Amino acid sequence: MAEPSWQELLRLRLVERNAKQSAFASIIEQYRRLAQQTKLLKERNASLLKAVGSVRANPSASSSFVPGTSEDNPVRAAYMTSLESQISSLRDELATVYKTQGQNAQRLLAMNETLREKEELSRVESDHLRKARDEVAHLRRKVEQHNELMAEKDRTAQILHDEINTLQLELGQIEERNQILTKDNAKLLQRWLDDKQAQANKMNEANNFYEDMRSRHQAVLNWREGGSGGGSEQGGKDAPQPSTQSSMSGNGTREGEGLGLTTMDGPESQAETLDQTPNG
Repeated sequence: MAEPSWQELLRLRLVERNAKQSAFASIIEQYRRLAQQTKLLKERNASLLKAVGSVRANPSASSSFVPGTSEDNPVRAAYMTSLESQISSLRDELATVYKTQGQNAQRLLAMNETLREKEELSRVESDHLRKARDEVAHLRRKVEQHNELMAEKDRTAQILHDEINTLQLELGQIEERNQILTKDNAKLLQRWLDDKQAQANKMNEANNFYEDMRSRHQAVLNWREGGSGGGSEQGGKDAPQPSTQSSMSGNGTREGEGLGLTTMDGPESQAETLDQTPNG
């Protein structure tokens, strides 16, 4: 907080001084009135003593009261003068009292008006305070509701977070299984491709073997046809020669015939089997 300026400090000092001096204003006023009353009484006593002294100096003067001869009685004259001065001071004091009473009445009216304004302001402030309290209570209820809602949302968020963690773990396991299955599928695909390649190789070998056997069978048939044609041209002497050649060839003709049969029964059926399964 900033220090007050020197003008504000001087004003505060003057206010403090006035408060201290006005604390004893009523006592000072009473002492002033008492001093004024004492002064009047002293003057009255002095005039009375002076009148008594004059009476003692002139004993022939009568001290009895005679109406209309107040100037011949100095004591009465001094007493009347004192009373007149006292009446004058009392009138001044009474005028001061009336003046003060009028000022007090004006101040009372002003204070009543101020009090009425303050009461009206207090009533308005009370209404505002009541409305503010109601609004504060309503806001507190809303804050409590928001706190409960936030707590519920926090619990829901925690549950969702736990579920997300669980689902992430499950997803990781699923991805791991997918990787394992992908590897297994790749291995199975490679094995299937290798098996199909082996079957294709076997089919190629079988086709080559079939073509080879077929060409051999055709060669044997051609040879047999050529041998039978040559025997008819040579006549009787050469007739037993083909049988001798066939016997000399060992198992040649018979092996050819056996090969032909084997070719007809074996490779052809195998070829038909391979044609029925073109994809292995």
